[in-house]
Amino acid sequence: MHDDARFDTRAIHAGQAFDPTTGAVIPPIYQTSTYVQDGIGGLRSGYEYSRGGNPTRTALESQLGALEGGVRGLSFASGLAAEDAFLRTVLAPGDHVVIGDDVYGGTHRLVRRVLGAWGIRHSTVDTSDLDAVRAAIEPATRVLWVETPSNPLMKISDVAALAALGRERGVLTVVDNTFASPALQQPIALGADVVAHSTTKYLGGHSDVVGGALVFAAGQEELAERVGFTQFAAGAVSGPFDAFLTTRGIKTLGVRMERHSRNALAIAQRLESHDGIARVFYPGLPSHPGHELAARQMSGFGGMLSIELAGGGEAARRFAESTELFQLAESLGGVESLVNHPWSMTHASVRGTEAEVPESIVRLSVGIEDVDDLLADIDGALARL
Repeated sequence: MHDDARFDTRAIHAGQAFDPTTGAVIPPIYQTSTYVQDGIGGLRSGYEYSRGGNPTRTALESQLGALEGGVRGLSFASGLAAEDAFLRTVLAPGDHVVIGDDVYGGTHRLVRRVLGAWGIRHSTVDTSDLDAVRAAIEPATRVLWVETPSNPLMKISDVAALAALGRERGVLTVVDNTFASPALQQPIALGADVVAHSTTKYLGGHSDVVGGALVFAAGQEELAERVGFTQFAAGAVSGPFDAFLTTRGIKTLGVRMERHSRNALAIAQRLESHDGIARVFYPGLPSHPGHELAARQMSGFGGMLSIELAGGGEAARRFAESTELFQLAESLGGVESLVNHPWSMTHASVRGTEAEVPESIVRLSVGIEDVDDLLADIDGALARL
């Protein structure tokens, strides 16, 4: 594969050379825990034990690095495992993290409750407000954690401006790119130091695997080595079959994201004109406050949107429990459409904090079904309110 190969070509071919023994187009799954050595310390291709390395995981990590334009990718057992390994590597008791006020509830919980008990402090701010971020950074700040589009209110943060601020203040800028995926947004090209993913979502894309990833920008090779050691020492690695499923999903990422984005825009436009909807949160709508920025730093607007029900929390619950094609479940990014009530489900852990999500919000993960069927499902649910 040429170094200048375009995105869809990299998604299919990076780390995916055919098997030299049989010529199999799809590399084999190395479902093994350990490897025979050619004498003590004589490792074949560097493999010793699958916690430290596995060829199937190596292939996925090469693929991840190529997709995000980074120098190294690391694949983890879950998105939170990736976040935890990174944060425990770069932070020490007394350090400070600036985190968005609209991030995945599990990320906020990890920083607030798990790392907080270890002596890590944090400030929660609106990362779409550059002045607020600048004011929140203090001498002990080590990490600026950005999620754009954010979960679930779809705020858009200026990655290039935040990364520049991070460099100016000596702070690592990490962008959670889960909602956009590398098919639609390239944070490293915009200046981010590290990109984080829940590969469970759009990268895997089929709701059949749990995983996470980190990708490091050029210049962060030493940091990547340190985080890689934490991964090895603490053991939160993805298994070979999980790595294979994620790799398989990535190969269709580009075409899936086109369909997710097209369907989500059509649904957002329909919902924006409905009397029962107080507000639609989707960056593809010109009415979205981050629309122009999203159009500059993204190549598409994605498959995630949220709505605020005019009838409040009770109406939100009724809507979420009334759809049929949109199945009521946590998670997102699969080919099938899902509906979620964040206040009760994915963001229940942040109730009572600065990151609390209004009870009237419903989040939609728009799949790749026929859009007319999805629109009919939503119309039916709204009619039953």
